[in-house]
Amino acid sequence: MAHPLVEQLRFTRREFLRCLDGISLQDAYVRHGQMNCISWTIGHLATHENNVFVFLAQGKVVQPELRKICAPGSPPSAPKLDDMWAAWHEITANADIFLDTLTSETLPGHLQWKGEDLEESIGTMLQRVIYHYWFHLGEAHAIRQMLGQRKLPQFVGSMEDAPYLPG
Repeated sequence: MAHPLVEQLRFTRREFLRCLDGISLQDAYVRHGQMNCISWTIGHLATHENNVFVFLAQGKVVQPELRKICAPGSPPSAPKLDDMWAAWHEITANADIFLDTLTSETLPGHLQWKGEDLEESIGTMLQRVIYHYWFHLGEAHAIRQMLGQRKLPQFVGSMEDAPYLPG
């Protein structure tokens, strides 16, 4: 079993998938005010995992074009939904390779960039990714509500696969 914090990320990913289950192509591209569209959000979260758990942690380059499309501060866009899901699945699979190695002993450590330790520990970066998902999960849920969609998840799903476990 993976570290409990990694299991929390995986639970969060499942909740993200549950929130976006059944999203139509048309609705995936709608923007409300300054909010980005849902297809962009999928690519944006994939970009975050890619940057931390694939590139920094493993030195691998996966989906390099995604950063240009979905990085913070990039111009508003509506990337193809199928492309964003494909990128998300590829990146999370690659991220899991690193995440499966994490232990209570390695989480306080630091990844490096250009030979220097990054300021945040691996554990803090993992928490940041989890919280980033929840931020955008709520936003995506709000977008779907504003589109008038019904039968959306009303609360956090079953915790059966992600119970509290001491680290």
